[in-house]
Formats: sequence, C-alpha cells, structure tokens
Amino acid sequence: MDSVLFPLGILAAAFVGFNIGGSSTGVAWGPSVGANIISKSMAALVMVFFAFLGGWTVGRNVTETLGSELVQQTAFSIEASIIVLLYIGIGMLVANIYGVPISTSMTAVGAIAGLGFATDSLNWSAIGEIVAWWLIAPIIGFWCGGVVGRYLYPYLNQFFEIQQSDGPLVTIDTTSTVPTVALGPGTSPRELVSTVIAFVIACYMSFSAGASNVANAVAPLVGGGIINPDWAVVLGALAIGLGAFTIARRTMESVGNGLTELPLLAATVVMVIAASITTFASLLGNPISLALSTVMTIVGLGWGRASRTTTAIDLARGKVKGSVSVNAVMIEETDEVVRIGEESNENHRAAGELFDPAAVVKYVIFWIISPSVATFFSYLTFKFLPITMT
Repeated sequence: MDSVLFPLGILAAAFVGFNIGGSSTGVAWGPSVGANIISKSMAALVMVFFAFLGGWTVGRNVTETLGSELVQQTAFSIEASIIVLLYIGIGMLVANIYGVPISTSMTAVGAIAGLGFATDSLNWSAIGEIVAWWLIAPIIGFWCGGVVGRYLYPYLNQFFEIQQSDGPLVTIDTTSTVPTVALGPGTSPRELVSTVIAFVIACYMSFSAGASNVANAVAPLVGGGIINPDWAVVLGALAIGLGAFTIARRTMESVGNGLTELPLLAATVVMVIAASITTFASLLGNPISLALSTVMTIVGLGWGRASRTTTAIDLARGKVKGSVSVNAVMIEETDEVVRIGEESNENHRAAGELFDPAAVVKYVIFWIISPSVATFFSYLTFKFLPITMT
C-alpha cells in the first residue's frame, strides 16, 4: 500500500470522525445541556465512551452495509476512499460552522452512492432500503412524540416533572474520614432521581449515535480492506471525541437552547424515542439520521401536547379549538389532568416562546443540501477524473 496514501486515508477518516463528533454530540447531549443536567465538557467525555461502545457492538452492522453492501468492495481503492471521506467531512464541516447538526449518515450514504453511480457498482436494493428508513424514521419519531404528547405527557408531567433547583445537585462532605454524599441545597429526592434517569438516557443516546455514526467515518477504509474493523472503531471513536470537545460546543448550544428550551421531562421523552429508533435501525444495518429523528420527535411531542384542546373526532374533521401548535411542551402545573377536548390554550406556553420554527427550517434545508451536494460532487469526481480503482 502506498506509504503516502495510507496516512492520508487515516487523516480523512479522522476528519470525518471529528465532524461527526461535532454534530452527533450536539444531538445526543444538546437537550441535557439545555436542561442544565450536565456541562458541555462532561457531556463530551461521556459521549466518547458510549460512542465507542455503540460503534464496537451494534455499529459493526452499519459498517458492513456501507463498506460492502452499498457498493462493490472493489470500488473502495485507497484513492476512492479518501475522496469519499473528504466529501463527507467537508459537507459536515460547513454545517458545523453554522451550528447545524446535520445527518451524518445521509451525507455518508450520498458520497458513497455518488461513487456507486459513477462506477456502476451501486446496490439499488440496499440504497432503496436505506432511503425507506430515512422516510420512515422521522414519521415514527413524529407520531411517537405526538402520541406521548397527546395521551401521556400531562400524566407524566403530573407524576414525574420537577422544578430544577439552583446550585449543585449533590454535595460531598470530605471533612470526615469517609466522604459522604448528600443532596444539594434545594435538591429534592424526586429531582435527583429524575436527573439521573435523564443522564442515563442521554448515555443511551450517545450509544445510539456511535452505533449509527462511527461507521460513517471508517466504512470506506474497512470496505477496501485498508484498515482492520477493530482499529477502525478505535480511530472513529477517538476522532469523534476530538470533535465532541471542540466544535460540538456550538451544536450543543444550538440544539439545547436554539431549537427549543426543553424542560427536563420533555428532553427525556425525546431522547428515549429518537435513540430507540436509531438503535433499532442500526441493528438492521441501516444508517439513519439521529438528528432528524430527534427534531421530528420534538415537533411531534409539541403538536400532540397542543392537540389536547380538541377531541380526536373533531381533529379528524378539522374542527380545531384554538390553535394546534408545536409550541406547547411546557404546561402549567395543575392538581388534575384536564381531559382531552376540555383543555384550554391558556395552559400552553405562548407560540414561539418554546419552539423556533425558523431553526427547524434551517435544519431541514441543510439535511437536504448536504447529502445532495455530497452525491453530486462525488459522482462528478469519479465519473470524469482519472481516479485509480482496484
């Protein structure tokens, strides 16, 4: 193997992993950071561990799909792998600069599909299955969020939602021989348990991100037999960690505070649904967008919450009481849950205060542009430039 091209291939994969860390960490930990559960630095540290774990286990299925099933393995020469990885990384870098957590998987599939188009090696059944999941996943996220928001969220809010206290969650007394841990000033047992649950779920989301996205950085190299799958996961996880500690700070801020001011309960619901969709798809070997599932779950949750002002029959007939908006995750505390159809819009937060539709539009635009550009330029490169293939 060329002594110059091999290091370039490793650097290209690291470049992609770096940008994946910037995008995926924002999606996985943005809601928790926005809800003041964890600091950005600690979120980055935990992200590295669980992304590695996800890539080492479930992520191998996605690596196999991208590295050997989407296009013929013979198409992945070292030169082709480097170019594919560069297009993936550049597309993600532009989005990270704008603080938008784009779909890593969609960008990676687009760049690899461009190679397949140009070399007549694209597996159409594989790309069809992947695209089908791209369409299904956000729909599932929206309706799961909608069902929870309409039928379960007020009850969850009544029994599990808490007001987060100021100051540390716990304190550690080191004056005695054996350090003791106690609740922080103003911290209730309920707040402690809820925060721990939200943290565990965010770790699960990091695992899901690793399962789906580590493959995006290393699959071309693995597919071409350029690097061992085990070392590829290590390389991808380290590169993701570098991005998590650097450029991810902006995407965490964007997701945590720019898209929506999620309360703790809503952040927990969103993370469970989005991570479960992504993990299940990864088990099947399908690379899907964790970012898209997350945002559509937020939209569905808000819409379902707001739709409680209208019965299901009236909603189906278009007879809506008040405005059914996605801006209604935050609700007023009440002793009893008001029945569907009897709830007032006064219980909802004012439109625009919780949810920023302009942010969603920006995200969707980048999700469309990024994979489209990656596919287009990848195709042109391999179609018209004399790239050596094995």
